Amino acid sequence: MIRRRSRSMLVSLAVVAALGLAACSTTDAPAGSSSPSSSSSADADVSGSITVFAAASLQKTFTTLGKDFELAHPGASIEFSFAGSSDLVTQIQNGAPADVFASADEANMAKLSSTDLASGSPQDFATNVLEIAVAPGNPKGITGLDDLTGSGVQLVTCAAPVPCGAATAKVESASGVDLRPVSEEQSVTDVLGKVESGQADAGLVYVTDVQGADGKVDGVPFDESSKAVNTYPIGVLKESGDPELAQAFSDYVRSATGQKVLTAAGFGKP
Repeated sequence: MIRRRSRSMLVSLAVVAALGLAACSTTDAPAGSSSPSSSSSADADVSGSITVFAAASLQKTFTTLGKDFELAHPGASIEFSFAGSSDLVTQIQNGAPADVFASADEANMAKLSSTDLASGSPQDFATNVLEIAVAPGNPKGITGLDDLTGSGVQLVTCAAPVPCGAATAKVESASGVDLRPVSEEQSVTDVLGKVESGQADAGLVYVTDVQGADGKVDGVPFDESSKAVNTYPIGVLKESGDPELAQAFSDYVRSATGQKVLTAAGFGKP
C-alpha cells in the first residue's frame, strides 16, 4: 500500500510539474517573442550550404555574421558574393546561383520582386547614410558638399544605378550642389579604395564604410545626408537550393544578435 501510494503521489507531482512547464511556455513567454530574435528558423538546428549575395557595404558585417552563424550551426556553411547591389541583381536575373539577397536599397530588391525571383516579402534590417571620406587629417580642409566642387578636389562617387550613387543624387538635389566627380564607381568599396590609395581627395561613401576603414580615411558628416537614408532589405530567393537554411540566415541577420553586430558597425535601425 505504501509503495502504491508513493507512486501515485509521484505521478501526481509529475503531472503538476508538466502542467506548470506548459503554462510557463505559453503564458510566460518573454516580451517580443514574435520578433526575429526568437524566430524558430533562426534557432533551428539547420545544416547545409547557401550562397548569400550582399551589397558591398555589408562585406565586413556579413562576414562576421556568417562566421557567427556557422559557429552556432556547425552543420551550416555560408558563402558570400559582395558587389554593388545593381550588379548583383543583374547576376541573379541572369541565373547566378544565389539563395539570399541583401540589398543596400529597396529599389534593387524591388527589381527581383517584380520579376518573381524573390520568395515571400523581403524584410528590412538596417539603414545607412552617406559621409564624405577624405585622407587622414583632411588635408584639403573639406567641411561639406560645397567644398567638393572646388577645382583642386578630385572627387569620386558611385555610379547612378548603385544605391550609394542614387543617394548621392538625392543629396545633390536637396543641397542644390552640382557635384562633378572625376570617376563614378560600381560599388562603394571601390570609391573608398580610391580615397584610401590617394587616387582621390574625397569620396561619397556610407558612414559604415568610414568607420570600417580603421583609420585609413577620415569622415566628414554633412546635414544633407539625412535627405537620403538608404534602407537595407534582405530576402530569400525563389530558386534557393536550401530555403530553410536561407530563411534561418535571413532571420539571424534581423535577430537581436545580428542587430548588435550591425549597430556596432554604424548601421541604423530599419
